[in-house]
Amino acid sequence: MLHAAVKPLEDSDNMKNSFLLYWTRVFTIVELEARKLRQDPTELLMRGVQPALWLLIFGQAFSRIRGIPTDGISYMAFLTPGILAQSITFISIFFGIAIIWEKDMGLLQKVLTTPIRISSLVLGKMFSASLRSISQLIVIILLALLLGVRLHWGIGNILGVCFSVIVGASFFSGLSMVLASLMRTRERMMGIGQLITMPLFFSSNALYPLSIMPAWLKVVAMMNPMSYLVDSLRILLVGTVSSQLLLDWGVLIGACGLILFLNTRLFKRITN
Repeated sequence: MLHAAVKPLEDSDNMKNSFLLYWTRVFTIVELEARKLRQDPTELLMRGVQPALWLLIFGQAFSRIRGIPTDGISYMAFLTPGILAQSITFISIFFGIAIIWEKDMGLLQKVLTTPIRISSLVLGKMFSASLRSISQLIVIILLALLLGVRLHWGIGNILGVCFSVIVGASFFSGLSMVLASLMRTRERMMGIGQLITMPLFFSSNALYPLSIMPAWLKVVAMMNPMSYLVDSLRILLVGTVSSQLLLDWGVLIGACGLILFLNTRLFKRITN
């Protein structure tokens, strides 16, 4: 009787230990990526140039066009979340190149010989991409403030923006790793990354609202995960009238789950 009572407690402890070990390994991968960034912080500064140009040139020019409906806010305020989403996507979609480089250097093979589960390795890599995206968030927000863009600064808004950035970066970096598993070389990965980034951007609601899109483009935008990232950031940063924030987050989280599943099935192909 005593043994029968103790066994469920042991099983519960084992499950708890396994859970803690799993997440410890996930955040160990994140920590390793953070160390890389600390060794070369200039990468973060250089990556801030492109979104700055979009806001300074494109945003300033298109602010003079009154034909784009923006729900009563300035076009610069409308554009800022879109440029942030663009920056997150562009950084994350080329994350697979770093994975292939690690494979070519033999680093990935060494990691895979450890007891770490593929899913925890992939999830750690997905989360680590959000470190670069958080830096872009800081750069773009500071630039928007310098340009006089009015943003919402509530604690809930800031936490929500950070959550959207992390989930969005995790999805697109996970997508990049799926592509890396299929492409297997840096040259192919660079080509496919360049092929899909602009269509993702221009077929989303980053530059213009869904209401002015032709019917076929509106359908594409509704299937584009970037649109949900843009929408969640826009709701939180500039307060556009919408009740679908939970829907945006739900779509992004579901997309992350699907990408994580695909990566656990395909990831070892990179090293073959």
